[in-house]
Amino acid sequence: MLTAAQAVVLFIATNIDDIIILSLFFGRGQGQPGTTRRILMGQYLGFIAILGAAVLIAIGADVLLPEELLPYFGLIPLGLGVWAAWRSWRNRGEEDNDELQLKDKRVSVGTVALVTFANGGDNIGVYVPVFVSISWSAVLAFCIVFLILVAALVFTARWITSRRPIAEALERWESILFPTALIALGAIILVSGGAFGL
Repeated sequence: MLTAAQAVVLFIATNIDDIIILSLFFGRGQGQPGTTRRILMGQYLGFIAILGAAVLIAIGADVLLPEELLPYFGLIPLGLGVWAAWRSWRNRGEEDNDELQLKDKRVSVGTVALVTFANGGDNIGVYVPVFVSISWSAVLAFCIVFLILVAALVFTARWITSRRPIAEALERWESILFPTALIALGAIILVSGGAFGL
């Protein structure tokens, strides 16, 4: 029971920032069928990759994912943010074309997975020392609790964005907020990790 409680605390501490990114994904995908399913799948794929990397490093496979490489994951959300900003700018005069707008706002599983994994460098950095210091049965228990909480995280973000004032604000400002948040996230990951000697 103590292991589960520790896993919950660790998950919340390392993933609370994901609420903002997930909320922006939900704001971007408003009105698109299957948005929740795609975001949930993408979050699971990205988080499973985070757990896989943390477990591999914990068992001594740090050759596959050297710690110095983690800050460069910031290039993923940075690139996605620049791409989203460019598409918003390119389509700025076509606001009357609802079909084009809906197509551009479709959230893909791959994008969510990439952003989740890129944002998980700090998770990996925290999980590895924890995994090294506990038994493998406890590591398994942590991973199970984490995977259950991923769904709770996604549905919490969905609930937040379903509140009318938040949904209206996201719909109005999403084309600015979404790319800005991704670019900022990428820059923070790069700078805080010391990528490129920053």
